[in-house]
Amino acid sequence: MATLGEALELVALLESELIRRRIDIDKHNNYYRGKHPLRFASDEFAKFHGERYRDFSDNWVQVVGDSPIERMSVTGFQASGEHTADKDLWEVWQVNGLDADSQLGFLGSVLSGRSFVLVWGNPDDEDMPVVTFEDASQCIVVYEPGSRRRRRAALKRWQDGNGDFATLYLPDEVWKFSRPLARQDKSPQMADVDEAMRLWVPEGERRRRQTWEPREMGDEPNPQPNPMGAVPMVELPNKPMLVDEPISDVAGVVAMQDAINLIWAQLFTASDAASFPQRVITGAERPMIPKLNAAGEIVGKQAVDLDKFQVDRVAWITGKDAKISEWSAANLTMYTDVMEVAVGHLAAQTRTPQHYLIGKMANLAEGALLAAETGLVKRVDEKKLWSGQGLREVARLIYLARDQQAKAKAMRAGAVLWADSESRSNAQLADSLVKLKDIGFPFEWLALRYGLTPTEVADVVALREREAEMDPVAAAAALISRREMPPGPGEDDEPAEEAA
Repeated sequence: MATLGEALELVALLESELIRRRIDIDKHNNYYRGKHPLRFASDEFAKFHGERYRDFSDNWVQVVGDSPIERMSVTGFQASGEHTADKDLWEVWQVNGLDADSQLGFLGSVLSGRSFVLVWGNPDDEDMPVVTFEDASQCIVVYEPGSRRRRRAALKRWQDGNGDFATLYLPDEVWKFSRPLARQDKSPQMADVDEAMRLWVPEGERRRRQTWEPREMGDEPNPQPNPMGAVPMVELPNKPMLVDEPISDVAGVVAMQDAINLIWAQLFTASDAASFPQRVITGAERPMIPKLNAAGEIVGKQAVDLDKFQVDRVAWITGKDAKISEWSAANLTMYTDVMEVAVGHLAAQTRTPQHYLIGKMANLAEGALLAAETGLVKRVDEKKLWSGQGLREVARLIYLARDQQAKAKAMRAGAVLWADSESRSNAQLADSLVKLKDIGFPFEWLALRYGLTPTEVADVVALREREAEMDPVAAAAALISRREMPPGPGEDDEPAEEAA
């Protein structure tokens, strides 16, 4: 049991780390949304054109971030020692809307380097725990020294209305805190709270607003006991490291994205100024026209508006030494060539197929397209490995929340079932499944490989059995196929009698 002072100290420690992480998280989320400042430009170019292209972005970060998520779909859970999917866990998954929310969680991991899953008991339904995916900007998990899996504590910090709120999760208890709102979190400079508040909040009030106080919970105790006996928040890391933080998939894309945006800005500028042949007239005075008064008398001269020549495309030039020179239009394809190379670098560095980025499809055979997607498939399988490890722990927490210790223990070595990472045509997939059937793979396994969820497989199996009951010959064949040995002498009539 932690004292109030120990709990507050742990909250302060975790909050400071959460604030430090927030800068990169906000940056990557902004780039995913297409909010890209113009970088790498010279001072002169930025001075004249920086504001002009402020709202433009050629957003490849979103493509790179989305490409693995569309192939990460959980289809079920399977406990250790079981041969079928766990129906209870799948029901919890569906009731909590995690088919959709899991996609948000996986995308959060790709962008921010990590996301989180929180499991807690439901006071209205003990058999249906509340499971939510949480954003890395609001949550943090700390581990026991020397371990990457034994969770010591977790913190969720968020803002609502005029208050800051924090919940500290420990293995045996849960603390809830609040404080008056100091400032909104949407700024990447959250660490400068003191400087911002000093301008308009007195010193005493500023200290009070930065101090967490136990939250009033009505009839609920604070802290309240944690009946699960484990920290109920699980981290889903993206590209974890042995001695450093997980890596966002878009962290290495940002610099190249900035370079691509700059090349576009330069292309637009060159297109505006030098995309047409330019002509200059030498050896002649600037054309003048008489300036008349109201009576039609010449009172002076004024220069011809040069914009008129651009519209009329006709000029009358006098003078024996007058001549026209011309220089050719700028070669704009050099910009597009450089951009194509830059996008190719993005494809290679992030293992994103070229046809996802370039937008050009050659007449390639199906096998060639599958080979082009090999890097992406391996990237997805990598994410399934690490996310699956965390989701397996989530399944264990669900059974702990339901106070089913035996099933929770079985899920420690269980498995998460995923849809196929590869994208194949139905004809090619069916052909491979037929070949696998011919060498002895069971129907239910083949149905899972086809892409059905465990629930759908159970429905298909039930439909097959019902069709077999309506067909005596098929029922007899199915009965014989289920025998361990072929029928012996005197047993030939037994299947037929049972079928009849």
